[in-house]
Amino acid sequence: MTRTATDNPWRLGLAAVVSVLALACGVATAGPAAAADYSKAGENVAGSQILRHEGVRSGSPRFDPATGQTLGHDVSGHQGAVDWGQAAGAGARFAYVKATEGTGFVSPQFDQQYRGAHNAGLIRGAYHFARPDVSSGAQQADYFIAHGGAWRGDGTTLPGALDIEYNPYGDACYGKSQADMTAWIADFTHRYLAKQRRSAIIYTSTSWWKLCTGNAGGFGDTNPLWLARYAPEIGELPAGWDKQSIWQFSRTGSLPGDQNYYNGPMNRVQALARGAGSSA
Repeated sequence: MTRTATDNPWRLGLAAVVSVLALACGVATAGPAAAADYSKAGENVAGSQILRHEGVRSGSPRFDPATGQTLGHDVSGHQGAVDWGQAAGAGARFAYVKATEGTGFVSPQFDQQYRGAHNAGLIRGAYHFARPDVSSGAQQADYFIAHGGAWRGDGTTLPGALDIEYNPYGDACYGKSQADMTAWIADFTHRYLAKQRRSAIIYTSTSWWKLCTGNAGGFGDTNPLWLARYAPEIGELPAGWDKQSIWQFSRTGSLPGDQNYYNGPMNRVQALARGAGSSA
C-alpha cells in the first residue's frame, strides 16, 4: 500500500509547527511576486505621459535671441528605423535615444538609432524610462549602463538621462511618497555618477516634480535639467534649477520624434559631451 505524508502524524505535526513559527516571525509563505508589467514599454517614451496629463499649449517657442539655441530631438522604438541623414539635413545637431525601461526592457531599435545618429554626425545620448515601482534606482542605473546608457569620453556622447514622469501603469507617483521618490531618484543618480563619473541628466516636468517629489531642490547643482513643457514659454522650473539644459518643446515637428532645443549654441552641446559642467 502506498503511504502519503498525511499518513504520518509526526510529519503533520512538524508542518504545523513550521507554519506557526513562520507566522510568529512574520515570514511570508506566499509564492513569488508577480513579474513586472512591461506591456506598454514600446509606447512609453520621453513625454508620452506628460502629454497625457498636462496637454499642449499652442504657440511657437520663444527665446531670448542672445542666448542662442541648438536644435535636436529624441526618438525611441516607436519611430522605427530613423533616416539619420535626413534628420541631420533638417537641422538636427543632437539626439537622445531610448535605451531601456525598468530592469526588463531594451528598445529593439536602440542600436540602429544610437549608431545611426553617431554615423550621421550628431552628438547623441541614451535615456532610461524610470520604473520606480519595479526595482531600486541603483538597480535600474546598472541595467541602463549595461544596455546602452554608458557614457564615453569620445566627445560625441552625452551623459545618460533619467526619464522620470507619470506612471503609465497606475498611480502617477508609482505608489511612492514624495520622500521615497526623491530617495529613489537620488539612488539612481548616485549610482550612475559612481560608475560613469558623469552626472545623469534628469528629464521631467515641473508639475510632475512638484506632485511626486514635493518639489525637491537637491539635484540642480549636480544634474542638468531636461525639461518637458509643450508651450510657447519654458515657464516655471522645478526647484533647485535656475535654468534648463534642454527643453523638449513639442511632440511633433520637422525631426523624427520629439523636438528639443539645447539652451545654448553648439559649442555648449559639445562641452556637455566632453564633460564640462557635469563631471564628478
